[in-house]
Parts: sequence; structure tokens; C-alpha cells
Amino acid sequence: MISSTQDTSSTSAIISSLNAKRNAASNTESSVATTENRFLKLLVTQMKNQDPLNPMDNAQVTSQMAQLSTVSGIDKLNATLQALSDSMSMGQSLSATSMIGHGVLIAGSAITLKDGKAIGGIELTQPADSVKVLIQDAAGNTVSTMQMGAQKAGVTPLVWDGQTDAGTAAANGTYKFSVEAMLAGNKIDANALTFGMVNAVTPGTNGATLDVGSAGSVPMSAVKQII
Repeated sequence: MISSTQDTSSTSAIISSLNAKRNAASNTESSVATTENRFLKLLVTQMKNQDPLNPMDNAQVTSQMAQLSTVSGIDKLNATLQALSDSMSMGQSLSATSMIGHGVLIAGSAITLKDGKAIGGIELTQPADSVKVLIQDAAGNTVSTMQMGAQKAGVTPLVWDGQTDAGTAAANGTYKFSVEAMLAGNKIDANALTFGMVNAVTPGTNGATLDVGSAGSVPMSAVKQII
């Protein structure tokens, strides 16, 4: 079980990131205001120094003011959209902290056996009449064959009890497994899913990243199922 210290650490990191993004948004607004002030000062200077015999007409002034309005509007729109994106990203990160200490299934073919129990999963793009899981050792030898029968489309967890095809108990360790699925006599797409525990959550510009131990770091979108 993951300690509450890691949970608190991840949450604190996310909140710090959120504050940093708020400060960045504030700086963006300040930059927009500075641009407006420079533009207006330049326009006033032009009007003060204009040729009395050939003064700027209303059309020129209106055109320059329109440019200011367009630039300012685009900058403010960009700032608003960025703030919205940051808010959604932080919301996802804060939500992801609730996954700390939970198991997840992600794409991968590794399955770890410990004390007679190994967890994995399969993913089917469509229903299957029959599904078979082949578990292999490091040398590529098939040590166990699991017949899972008919399965529906989507993600289905699996548990291997460590028993080999020879009727003996397999040694603890990491194995590889593959999935074979059939529908009406034809092979269909089937993916192996590896199991991992979420140890920590890291916020990022593209959303939260999960530390899944030996499975590495993965984005939230990589999670197929939470167990």
C-alpha cells in the first residue's frame, strides 16, 4: 500500500504548478496591457508630430485603432483559452491523485507472479467466441495456457494462479503473455494489458503523468482500467 506521504506530495506538487500557471496568466494580462499602452503612446506621438498641412484623416486614426482592438482582442482570447486549458489540466491532475495506491491496466505484455497470483488483462476490439492466453518464461517457452472462453468487447482483467500446463507451480517472477482471440473461425485483434500500482502523480502541460512502478510513467489516457 502506498503511504499517504506520497499522496500529499503529489497533491502539493499539483497545487504549486497551478499557482505557477496562475502567475503566468497574470503576466500575460500584464503584457497585453503593456502592448495597448505602447500602441496608444505611439498613436498620440504620431498625432502630435503630424504635418499641419497634411494631418492624419479620420480613416487613418480609425484604422490604427481597429488594429489595436484586433491585436488586443486576439491576445485576450489567447490568454483566456490558455487559462481554460490550464484549469482543465490541473483539474485532471488533482483528480488523478485519487488513483494513488490503486492498480491500473495499461498496454503491455508483462505479468508478474508473486505467491501464486499474477494480474493482467486483455482488450478486445469486438466480441470473441474464444480467447486464449499464452504465458511464457524468459526463454520464450510457454509455461501456461489459459482458456478464457467467449468474451465481450472491451477490457477484461485476468488472474493467473501460477499453475503451469504440467501441473506444477511456477516460480515467482515476471513472465510475458500474449492473447489469441477468435470470432467465427477468424482471428481478431486482441491486446495484452499489464498491471501496475500507481505510486505518484506528476502534473504537466499535457495533463497528469502516472508513475506506475516497473511499468514506467504513463499519461492518464494510457489507463485502460482502474482496479
